[in-house]
Amino acid sequence: KIIDGVKDALVTLLITSRTWLLWLCVYSLACLLDTVSTGEDYYQLLGLSKDASTREIRQAFKKLALVMHPDKNPNDESAHEKFLKINRAYEVLKDEELRRKYDKYGERGLQDSQQGGRYESWNFYRYDFGIYDEDLEIITLDWGDFDAAVNSGELWFVNFYFPRCSHCHELAPTWRQFAKEMDGVFRIGAVNCGDNGRLCRSKGVSSYPSLYVFRAGMSAQKYFGDRSKESLVSFAMQFVSSKVTELWEGKPPANCLESQTRQKLAGMLEGLVSVGWLDCSVQAELCERLHVTSSFTAYSPPGSSLEQRDHMLLIHSLDVKEIYSEVIQYLPDLESLTQDTFTDKLENQRWLVSFTFGQKNLGSIEYRKLQVLLKEASVGQVDCLTESRLCDAFYIQKPSIAVFKDTGVNDFEVYHGKELLYNVVGFAKDSANAHVTTLLPRNFPRNEKEPWLVDFFAPWCPPCRALLPELRKASVQLFGQLKFGTLDCTIHEGLCRTVSGRHSTGTRTLQAGSGGSLPGHINESKVLKFIEYDLVNPVVVPLTPDNFDELVRQRRPNETWTVDFYAPWCGPCQALLPEWRRMARMVNGIVKVGTVDCQKYHWFCQQESVRAYPEIRLFPQDSRSRNHYESYNGWHRDAHSLRAWALGSLPRVSVDLNPEDFKQMVLRGRDHWVLDFYAPWCGPCQHFAPEFELLARVLQGTVRAGKLDCQAHGETCQSVGIRAYPTVRFYPYLGSNKVRGCGAGICSITKDCKHTVLLEKDETFLQTHTTNMYKVPHFITDGGWKHWGRAMN
Repeated sequence: KIIDGVKDALVTLLITSRTWLLWLCVYSLACLLDTVSTGEDYYQLLGLSKDASTREIRQAFKKLALVMHPDKNPNDESAHEKFLKINRAYEVLKDEELRRKYDKYGERGLQDSQQGGRYESWNFYRYDFGIYDEDLEIITLDWGDFDAAVNSGELWFVNFYFPRCSHCHELAPTWRQFAKEMDGVFRIGAVNCGDNGRLCRSKGVSSYPSLYVFRAGMSAQKYFGDRSKESLVSFAMQFVSSKVTELWEGKPPANCLESQTRQKLAGMLEGLVSVGWLDCSVQAELCERLHVTSSFTAYSPPGSSLEQRDHMLLIHSLDVKEIYSEVIQYLPDLESLTQDTFTDKLENQRWLVSFTFGQKNLGSIEYRKLQVLLKEASVGQVDCLTESRLCDAFYIQKPSIAVFKDTGVNDFEVYHGKELLYNVVGFAKDSANAHVTTLLPRNFPRNEKEPWLVDFFAPWCPPCRALLPELRKASVQLFGQLKFGTLDCTIHEGLCRTVSGRHSTGTRTLQAGSGGSLPGHINESKVLKFIEYDLVNPVVVPLTPDNFDELVRQRRPNETWTVDFYAPWCGPCQALLPEWRRMARMVNGIVKVGTVDCQKYHWFCQQESVRAYPEIRLFPQDSRSRNHYESYNGWHRDAHSLRAWALGSLPRVSVDLNPEDFKQMVLRGRDHWVLDFYAPWCGPCQHFAPEFELLARVLQGTVRAGKLDCQAHGETCQSVGIRAYPTVRFYPYLGSNKVRGCGAGICSITKDCKHTVLLEKDETFLQTHTTNMYKVPHFITDGGWKHWGRAMN
């Protein structure tokens, strides 16, 4: 168990006085914490381990569903309740985000999730659910492993289907037969678009079934032919470009390998073995000299000849998979690395190293193809039974794969995914080009000059594994600015436990927002934003009992604070978190945004009369009482609604104009003006009001902002051609001898009325219509709006 102190250190970031170090716990270390559950454990209900794959979860649930479904147990009054339990467990564990919440907080983290309350008929689970889960030759792909699979360099033929699609079910038997025949030549895949709609849409799939061929470096090729096995095979073989050498021409006997079989074999052994054939009906004399009396397949190793029968592998089979299996096992093993050769070999060259413990299963034999698929790296192996000291030095405790980056033995990354060849190839290619290092006690960053971001994780935790490829992508984007490392807390438990508390006095501690997690589907963009806005330049301030009084109660007269009092286990709090951070970016520099962790500071929240989570409060500026606050009672907790509420509390910068003001101040005045023509009954006008106020605040001191009520002053609005609400017009001062007339139209209800768009159009108009004798607003012309716009978005 991880002690309670680790929970408090989940998102601790350490910055020393001379050098700084960012510790990213994200949600990864959370997977190490005990599951807090008020009921039965979901994994136990389905008979699964916590590192179960999505396919294993689906298979386990289907097995139970077919037995426990109420349709099969009409005399059991409790059948409905029993089935709801396993259905709830399945719905939670199959969903990446819900599973993360459950692993981290138990059932308390699912209070706002109602999945599992409805279920399908028994026939659905029998005939429509997990169509290909029991087919060993068909690999079910999802969002997490699809790209790595199709970019591995192997040929893939993928069936995108929908569970309730009748044509998909009609194809299923043929697809199974096709998969068995082409297994080894192609990787045959299937994607359930009912569970992976986002993946299917991203690949342009709009009808079912849709069949595509994928290969790295080649655009996806869609199959449009009839759905017979023969047509599918014929189409697929077009992509098998391996050459078969015909040593002599002639008509082969009936018991020889057929032409298509030879082509399949050549594809399966591409890059490893050349494939040829000899017709003994034509070359009888040669066959007699070689003592060939019946048809067979022979593998001749490098340096041997057909005459040297003792050195050949004779195969008396016509089955392409049996031939492939025998040949692949006969090939030379990966290069062996030892304690004496390891350092020199890996010093200046990329290597993929397989650490084994003496076993030689089919998976490890398949790794012999790695050298062909990884042309820019060498491939070797270390037997930890004979090289135990070497494996101990890298904390290798089980069969593992690692990529060494050509900068020495301390710069490497250990693989934590499935042991399938295409997954290993995908990892190797990504890792070699990325800048993520597996950390050990000896290479753990201490007082480094460069900043480091460290992910503390557990390999059995699915969300932890899902984060790793996104960290690799982010490391490429931030190369030279930030170093990335990962620390396996199942191996280095002591280091994970003590690392946050061992630094000397004077270190500066930061916390990444409210809990430092990345909710929802994790991608590279979320990681980069998390790093920028939550770690490097946090826009959400973690508030504690020690700093709350100084920052909030003793705030400056012109400061406004919004504070989220939350509990990490609270489902609605978790849903609010990404919107809260987004809102913070939108009001950055205008409104201060903070959070208080009421699980960590429970007594403080009670003292502040916080009775439910999340509790959102606004502490306004220029308040007579520093303890005065307003609670958010809005129905929607999205970023835009929260921003509108926060900005609505600020003193207005724009001014209301009447017809006389418009005539004297705008048309005849000596200031630049931007005007919002609106109507009080207009819904879009109300939504746009915060945008306009934001614009007014940014342009304050350079361009004046005004609002004209077109319901009260319709004649004035009609005179300047206002036909829709809201309409924004810009009136620059053009000199005492020029009339501004109707101004410049910037946006209306039919156009984009965002503050950044308004700023851009203001800048363009000013540069076009003003002369050097009239000063253009500095904030606009010097490009400042662009920097401000980035901060707001």
